[in-house]
Parts: sequence; structure tokens; C-alpha cells
Amino acid sequence: MIEWYKKVVFENYANFNGRARRSEYWYFILANTIISVILNNLLPLVITPKLAFLGIIYSLVVLIPSIAVLVRRMHDTGRSGWYCLIPFYNLILACTDSDEGTNEYGADPNDIFSDEIDEIGTSEA
Repeated sequence: MIEWYKKVVFENYANFNGRARRSEYWYFILANTIISVILNNLLPLVITPKLAFLGIIYSLVVLIPSIAVLVRRMHDTGRSGWYCLIPFYNLILACTDSDEGTNEYGADPNDIFSDEIDEIGTSEA
């Protein structure tokens, strides 16, 4: 889960191109929810209420990555990123299986060996 979170937040901070698998999206949501609950609810109770601003700062920091991973998830289902703006339908699309093969937004992230197979097929023996 940590690897997915680092990939989404640090490597693809504002990358709105390409596709994101369901696991990438949902692991990001899970980690984001856990961190938010800790910062917003548990930390102020345990240490001091003056630290409540940490949750707000964290929410602002992950706003762009959250939108970016949702847009890439929409791309994975073959839809435009603008579908993020349609309430409830975007949740249905986030749970929908990926388009198989390459679509207009990029290669299938579930097909991890497609690049290696293409390289093997084009190399001369």
C-alpha cells in the first residue's frame, strides 16, 4: 500500500495523462483516508488541539494528486476525465473494470508484459 501511495503522490503528483488501475486508485484512497483520520481526529485528541491545522495542510497537499489519480482512473475505463464531475457515476466508474488493451489514453496498465512482448517481437534474431 505504501508503494502505491508513494507512486501516486510523489511520482505522479500532477500527472493527468495515462491510466490508473483500480488497485492504484483504491490503495491511494485507503492510505489517504487513514492518514486523514489520524491527522484530523486522533492527533488532536492525543497531543494537543492546536495541531488541527495539520489535517487541513495535508488535505491541501493531496488535493491535486487526488484529482489526478481519479482522472487517470476515468481514462482507464475509457472515459474522459470530465466524468469526475458527475456525482455517483464517477464512483461507479472507479469500481468498473479497465478497458482491455490500449485505448485512446494509453496502454493497459494491467498488461505488464505488453512492452516486453512488443520489444521481443520487433527484435531481430
